Amino acid sequence: MSNLSDVTLFSGGHKGAEAEFGKLAQQFGINEVNFTFDGHTIEREVGLKVLSQAELQKGDISMDIVSARMGRNFSKVDTIRKVIQSIFHMVNSGYQVFVVGWILPDNTVKGGTGWGVELAKLFNRPVFVYEQDRNKWFSWVNNAWVEANPIISHKTFAGTGTRNLSDDAKKAMKALFERSFSHN
Repeated sequence: MSNLSDVTLFSGGHKGAEAEFGKLAQQFGINEVNFTFDGHTIEREVGLKVLSQAELQKGDISMDIVSARMGRNFSKVDTIRKVIQSIFHMVNSGYQVFVVGWILPDNTVKGGTGWGVELAKLFNRPVFVYEQDRNKWFSWVNNAWVEANPIISHKTFAGTGTRNLSDDAKKAMKALFERSFSHN
C-alpha cells in the first residue's frame, strides 16, 4: 500500500491483543478505530467509537445461535451480548481479520474472540489466527486451518484476540506489521 494514512485498523481497544494491535497501528502511522459501548472498560481510547444502542442492535444475534455456532454457552449474557455486537462492527468494518488466541479441536477459537472468527467465516473474509500454543499463524481455507504467513494487504482490517497475550504473539504481531508496511 502506498499511503499508510489510508489504512485503518478496526478493533476494540481491550487489554491484550487489541491494545497491541492499536499500539502497532500507531507506531506504523495507521488509522485506528476502537468500538466500545457505555460502561465498558478498555485500555486504548485512540479513535474511540462509542456505539449507541441502535448501533449495537445492528450486530445483534440470538445468543442461542452464537452458542450453537461456538459450541459453548456464555455466562454474563448481557455483557457478552454487547461484546458480540461490538465485534460485529469490527469484522463488518475490516476486510481482513487478524486474531490472536487458541484454535480449539472443533475449529472454533477460544472465548468471545472466537465470535469474530466465526463472523469472518460467515462474511467470507480472509481470517488469520495466531495460535499461541503452536506459535504460528493459520488461515481458514476450504473449511480448514492451514499454516500461513499473512500480510495486511487491504485498506481496512480488524484486529482482536485474547487478553492473555504471550511474548511470542507480540513478536508475531510486530512481524506481521513489518512484513506488511515496512517496504513503504
